[in-house]
Amino acid sequence: MGLCVYGFRSEEVGIKAIVIGGLVGVLASGCLAATEEAWTMFRGPRGDGSVVDRDLPLTWSETNNVRWKTAIPDSGWSTPVVTEGRIWLTSAARDGHLFSAYCVEAETGRILHALPLFRCDAPEPLGNAVNGYASPSPAIESGRVYVNFGSYGTACLNAASGEVLWKREDLACRHYRGPGASVMFYRNLLVLTFDGVDQQYVIALDTRTGKTVWRTDRAIEWKDLGADGKPKREGDFRKGFATPIVIEVDGCQQMISPASTALFAYAPEDGRELWRVTHASHTPTVSPIYADGLVVAVTGIGVPEMIGVRPDGRGDVTASHIVWRIGGKDIPLTASPVAYDGLGYMVSDYGALTCFEIASGKTVWRQMVGGNYQASLLRSGDRIYCFGVSGKTTVLRAGRRTFEMLADNRLKTGFMASPAVVANDLILRTKTHLYRISEK
Repeated sequence: MGLCVYGFRSEEVGIKAIVIGGLVGVLASGCLAATEEAWTMFRGPRGDGSVVDRDLPLTWSETNNVRWKTAIPDSGWSTPVVTEGRIWLTSAARDGHLFSAYCVEAETGRILHALPLFRCDAPEPLGNAVNGYASPSPAIESGRVYVNFGSYGTACLNAASGEVLWKREDLACRHYRGPGASVMFYRNLLVLTFDGVDQQYVIALDTRTGKTVWRTDRAIEWKDLGADGKPKREGDFRKGFATPIVIEVDGCQQMISPASTALFAYAPEDGRELWRVTHASHTPTVSPIYADGLVVAVTGIGVPEMIGVRPDGRGDVTASHIVWRIGGKDIPLTASPVAYDGLGYMVSDYGALTCFEIASGKTVWRQMVGGNYQASLLRSGDRIYCFGVSGKTTVLRAGRRTFEMLADNRLKTGFMASPAVVANDLILRTKTHLYRISEK
């Protein structure tokens, strides 16, 4: 992955990219060098929102440091993915009847492919404005891109031509408020998470064929059942939107997967449950991180907590392996945190930014940065980027002493999607457009 391959030709659909400042020429940062990482999935190649050895832009606006700006039809909160000079992202009609994938040329912002992939005559209403029908982020590798709309469909596409290589439309789940968890790579497996009202499971597909390799149903003892065995409460109490991560512990791989009322660790090669932590929360959305030997996860809503867990146990480790737990109104319910140099950084949905110690969970400092936040944080070196729903991006310097703001940037429409990176540039998806932010 990450090779710079150009020369593909495809008809341009009738949607124009807006080029600002005459920057569409061949620039030094324009081609993905073979040594640079691709942005392969939600939160990047490591799944933790971190960037290594990049010099990302610090300041921008609608008229400054915008290399190109392209309108994306319909609606989607999914993160773009990037490799080999192409950006892929998903979108869906606001009424949930049509689900599409878009391919954008990274150099120019030109839309190369607009591909309707799935249709649904009777989608379940979302019931709120926080989620959408195209929230799960795709994943990409050299030659192939994988798009997922939850139970509405999953497809593998040729990343150059857009040809459909395989499709799955048989993965059932009643999402109730739309799908949320993004796809994740593990070797030759594509891992999907289905935490719905009716059933909750994790499934791995062969990336070449789309066939099921393993499926693991969540082993949860629900406590809301009536005498007839049916749930007393309909709705959100069994659902989840969080994307898992894969970590290495003592030479072995673990997939950390949040669910309603429990945090699970599975063996990613076959789906075996390794350990679990139980809790009283539901509907988790925040993706966990792994730093300094601890899994840091948010339990969900209801009784929101952030917990630090040692991942070296087996079975139910609730009483033995939770190193710390913190609660309160500053716990993020949507935006995933980042870690750097022994410290974690999280932003709540209403704009409380907190720096905390990974080892202890102890708050180091807290700062109100204003606005609401749904997109996950991004770290590049000692810079932390926070992307707000209103279009505001706060950039701060990581550090223990105090909050140090480096920049306050604004775009016209706000962020629900998390950021991506190509070369030294930011790929930002707002509610209406895709931007390439590039310092001159």
